[in-house]
Amino acid sequence: MVSRRLFLSGLGLGAAGIAAPAHARTQLPVVDVDLRGSIDASAHGIRPGADDRKSKAFAKLLKDAAAKNTPVFLPPGDYAVSNITLPDNTRLTGVPGATRIVYGGDGHLFAADGAGRIELANLVIDGANRWLGDTVDGLVHFSNVANVIIENCEIQGSSKTAVSLQRCGGRVERSRLSGAAEYALYAVESRDLSVTGNHVFDCGNGGILIHRWEKGRDGTIVSGNRIARISATHGGTGQYGNGINIFRADAVMISNNHISGCAFSAIRANAGSNVQIAGNTCLDSGETAIYSEFGFEGALVNSNLVDGAANGILIVNFDEGGRLATVSGNVVRNLKLEGPYVHDGAGFGFGIAVEADTVVSGNTVENAPKWGLMLGWGPYMRGLVVSGNLVRQSPVGCAVTVVEEAGSALISGNIFEDTPNGAIAGYRWNERTTGDLASEGSTFAHLTIERNRTG
Repeated sequence: MVSRRLFLSGLGLGAAGIAAPAHARTQLPVVDVDLRGSIDASAHGIRPGADDRKSKAFAKLLKDAAAKNTPVFLPPGDYAVSNITLPDNTRLTGVPGATRIVYGGDGHLFAADGAGRIELANLVIDGANRWLGDTVDGLVHFSNVANVIIENCEIQGSSKTAVSLQRCGGRVERSRLSGAAEYALYAVESRDLSVTGNHVFDCGNGGILIHRWEKGRDGTIVSGNRIARISATHGGTGQYGNGINIFRADAVMISNNHISGCAFSAIRANAGSNVQIAGNTCLDSGETAIYSEFGFEGALVNSNLVDGAANGILIVNFDEGGRLATVSGNVVRNLKLEGPYVHDGAGFGFGIAVEADTVVSGNTVENAPKWGLMLGWGPYMRGLVVSGNLVRQSPVGCAVTVVEEAGSALISGNIFEDTPNGAIAGYRWNERTTGDLASEGSTFAHLTIERNRTG
């Protein structure tokens, strides 16, 4: 039982046992692929070709191999196939970058439902931007699969979403997902899914989406991904155009991702409780770089870097139940007053905004063209502790609501430098109604302002 040696040129030792010449083995670069116990598709008449007439034979081979719990290996080349329903225990692999499965059109490419395990590895899966039927959401469309493994694949050119997972668990890792008209990955009602180490780029309406139809525990981990150039072809005010988007999914971890060039947010968590957003680099976002919004309880937003956005970090919507967070150790800089739509509320140009039951500490905000920190909105503020932050180069260092019925805030031990219109000022929504509370002191019972330094 030995590994076969496959030539990157497309030559190799096939199931027929034809040996390559010795001089070829020594002169051409080779890659070792462990094929012990696998079925070589070429030995069963599945060879590269320009059309998808072998789709039925390919489907039968996958079915027979799955029944024997045996992997199927595709040698290098282009395989045009369509309408393949993957059976339980499918294990399909190829040579990275050289084995290409091209969608032939007229329905779907890969689909599976109700399987225990499906594995795709070392494949290029090309949708060729061809039409996908109404019954599938993605080029790879799996439902109710307990353990999905997509590893070291390139999935590109989908006319919808690249990978659509419904009620699935497993992992999508070390893959390139690009050129999807909709989303790179849309996962709904997941079961402890992991999305790690992928490269996602040039998608029409979103990068990695972790959603639920009803709010509840999800447990997905989204870590170590590189995401770039995410558009919002459907427009809107934040529904589309996000690098990572969480919706109704609780207990999700989003860590150590590098996200750039998103039309709206790098990371947007909507109604996701107990979410952790940590150690991410968020560059050149069109709207708010990091959002935790609407009906959530519990958000940790720590040690992220934001450079370039309309707003930096928003932990908001107390009026819709959004509460309970820590925002610490983040660097937010180089923001702008303009966003992708006309804002009818606070607008754009502020660094960190929070509303209820939240600690804001140890953050650095620089070059926010409206407010460095924004505390509360109208009457929606409660239980804020804001301490040990550094705000530089902002017209107003900290804007805090002084509207009646607003709850308490402690603003203590912060440093405000180069804030020409005041370090701390009271606002009634967008209207400034006080002088500099850092130097004049506060007469508002709900505010404690102490030991702040200005310069």
